[in-house]
Amino acid sequence: MPHTNPRYAATPPPASGQDHRRVVVVGGGLVGLTLALDLARHGVSVTLLDEEDSVATGSRAICFAKRTLEIYGRLGLGDRLLAKGVTWKTGRVFHQDRQAYAFDLLPEEGHRYPAFINIQQYHVEAWLVEACAEAGVDLRWRHAVTGLASDAAGATLTVATPGGDYTLRADWLLACDGARSFIRRSLGLPFQGQVFQDRFLIADVVIRDAVAFPAERWFWFDPPFHPGQSVLLHKQPDDLWRIDFQLGAQAEPEAELQPDRVRARVAAMLGPAVPFDLEWVSLYTFRCRRLDRFVQDRVIFAGDAAHQVSPFGARGGNGGVQDADNLAWKLAAILRGEAGPALLDSYEAERIAAAEENILHSTRATDFISPKSDAARAYRDAVLELAEGHAFARALVNSGRLSRPALLAASPLNAPDDGHWPGGAAPGSPAPDAPVLRDGTPDWLLRHLGGDFALLVFDAVWTPVPGLRAIFVTAEETPGALWDHAGLAAARFGAPPGGAVLIRPDQHIAARFAAPRPGAVLAALARALGQVEHAA
Repeated sequence: MPHTNPRYAATPPPASGQDHRRVVVVGGGLVGLTLALDLARHGVSVTLLDEEDSVATGSRAICFAKRTLEIYGRLGLGDRLLAKGVTWKTGRVFHQDRQAYAFDLLPEEGHRYPAFINIQQYHVEAWLVEACAEAGVDLRWRHAVTGLASDAAGATLTVATPGGDYTLRADWLLACDGARSFIRRSLGLPFQGQVFQDRFLIADVVIRDAVAFPAERWFWFDPPFHPGQSVLLHKQPDDLWRIDFQLGAQAEPEAELQPDRVRARVAAMLGPAVPFDLEWVSLYTFRCRRLDRFVQDRVIFAGDAAHQVSPFGARGGNGGVQDADNLAWKLAAILRGEAGPALLDSYEAERIAAAEENILHSTRATDFISPKSDAARAYRDAVLELAEGHAFARALVNSGRLSRPALLAASPLNAPDDGHWPGGAAPGSPAPDAPVLRDGTPDWLLRHLGGDFALLVFDAVWTPVPGLRAIFVTAEETPGALWDHAGLAAARFGAPPGGAVLIRPDQHIAARFAAPRPGAVLAALARALGQVEHAA
């Protein structure tokens, strides 16, 4: 049976016709729901508006990267993703009828989450809705924003509902309303970047009988079943397969979406003996662009409302979830009075840099997948021919550089190393996970990080700092400490004995101390909150 999305009851408008909320999220998609849940976990009262009454139609963003899985682990959804999703780490690139090469995205053992999990976006959104409701988020379905007036102190929204219109005043407005953002258009904010003309077809295909494709990412350049173009294949749960067909700039959208035309393309790929059903079909073009600013007074943009990239590389949904991860703790700190609005400058600095990286990789992938000249095509085909037997050429193949976590090396919140630190994950990096034992029970390091600032101490002794949680990681079994029995935690952080690492609420590294002193730690904490740096 085809998947059926849940339907949520339309929320009645306020009886007075007016309302005032501290934080309003517009958009109940992947990013808006993640941001609302994260804020609620930080104790912030959140209202979320969505013009629809359900979750995403079609599988949409299906490739959830390791960093995104770690974020959802912090928010309490990691186990559901692991249980339902299709785990993979191997990719294969084919040229015509031959394999050019294969790659392993996570060859090292000792990680709780895999390189990627494939799962339909509608499953994740439905789980997020459940989690938001349990966390107390005010979810308002079929509340469409039809008007907006923004000022330095907030925004006033006109909201249309089946029960009538009302006016909603928001102290903070978080725009997560997607690529066609009404909030962005209302403020007259243009994107900068490129829109590519090549068209691609997505087909979600149900194949219940056994097929030869494993749970891997397969990408073909110029295959015999779709000559002159490219094809991408991914496995999803529930006997569902995602197939992306490159169609070219001259493809006629209405004709290509006809079921008979789509079925003919899929049959040419699978072979005539493989029965299948179509569950969802869509067309898209590549867009590689972003807003100049993500923060406009009290209006803050995240996800596709702020930046857009091509699907190849799985950078869109994963990048949007990282936006939410970055923004939630900062806004929560401001609302609690622990930081000033200037902390949001770091949201722009960090997430614009991440968006630029994603756009760069996405643009390069687009140029490789869709050569714009005969010379560019000849170069690409030569690289693919060489990749089969020469390692140097494989680095030049670009079927979409797959999503990696943003390394916030230039963040204004990072403190320079205090003393000599021999290597490992640097300030701005997400904290690496590692297996540990706690009082003899197997555990994972990242389960103890996130949600608040914490000091990771690679020792059993530390002078307490008021208001800062300490987590002890030891080389020998010590009661109450996390025993780094495999040595992977110290190795991945590059931590010397007695060293310490300041971890932000989003699990990114803020500072490292070879010989930590309370004054230096407090100075780094103040810097990570966007405050004036204290003297050590």
